[in-house]
Amino acid sequence: MGSISGFFGKDIAIDLGTANIVVYVKGKGVVVNEPSIIAYRKPNRRSPREIIAFGGEAKAMAGKTPRGVETVRPLLNGVIADFDMTGALIRHFLEKAANGMRMMSHPRVVVCAPVQVTEVERKAFIDATLDGGAREAYVVEEPVAAAIGVGLPIAEPRGNMILDIGGGTSEVAVLSLGGVVVSRSLRAAGDEMDAAIMSMLRQKYTMSIGPATAEEIKNTVGTAVRRDCEKHIEVRGRNLTDGLPRAMRISSGEVLDALNPVVGQIVEMVRETLERTPPELARDIADQGIVLTGGVALLDGLDERLSSELNAPVMRAERPLFSVAEGLGKLLEQIDSMKKVLVSVGHGVR
Repeated sequence: MGSISGFFGKDIAIDLGTANIVVYVKGKGVVVNEPSIIAYRKPNRRSPREIIAFGGEAKAMAGKTPRGVETVRPLLNGVIADFDMTGALIRHFLEKAANGMRMMSHPRVVVCAPVQVTEVERKAFIDATLDGGAREAYVVEEPVAAAIGVGLPIAEPRGNMILDIGGGTSEVAVLSLGGVVVSRSLRAAGDEMDAAIMSMLRQKYTMSIGPATAEEIKNTVGTAVRRDCEKHIEVRGRNLTDGLPRAMRISSGEVLDALNPVVGQIVEMVRETLERTPPELARDIADQGIVLTGGVALLDGLDERLSSELNAPVMRAERPLFSVAEGLGKLLEQIDSMKKVLVSVGHGVR
């Protein structure tokens, strides 16, 4: 019992994303990295809503559930869509971080939120984290956490630009002297790319696929630039003409054409942010470049495309999937002295 209490006496950071939840424990590093998905049995007159799976297990069920069972992402476009499910998700993965043992004491938890959320949405992150078992909950703006995670010197009087592209949102921010100077957020990111691939197959080949297949296509042959040597992938889905199963090969060039509108929106968002950046900070960014992070940073050629269209160096973070969690982890090491970047705080007794 004492060892559990000692474990959860430590501070914890949670990157609570639309697509994935990453839990970082002070002194241990990243201990959980799973999809932000829950599978549940729908309520009826005899029983309430019953959660039956979390994370990877729930994702494997998506699109394959029997009648009466559904899968849901509690967060959509970077904000909480289902408060109760978000609290349950946090509680489950905090307990998983403790090797399945229930918490005997409640930790201080730092969680990130999109930079342009409303006060109501930010409070929802605080309340859901407290509901999930935290003793105290702090909120950090996501680009700040990502910048700290990749090692940008944001406390110095110079411009640092970070572009974080996740599942539900793309966010870009210019930081200096420990805070956000200019920022923009766009609800066009990994999920929109998956939807674009699904739409392309439906319109071009009258073929229906699910989000999981679209994500696999994006990760396998997706690209943001045209290559001399194209890749191919065999896709299996349903023929919309006769309803029968169908298999076909598609090329990376076709996927590029599908992704171009979403990539174009992201490029335009960064360009508009640079236009609003004070000249002295823009000069710094031209010198040291833009850091690209988030899951979509792994898309082939995205850094090349951004660099070419924005006329500035673009570097992909070394561990883009964990930049936010690792930044939150660094904040945990000096949580009391870094309160100025913790934009919200809540206290609760559970």
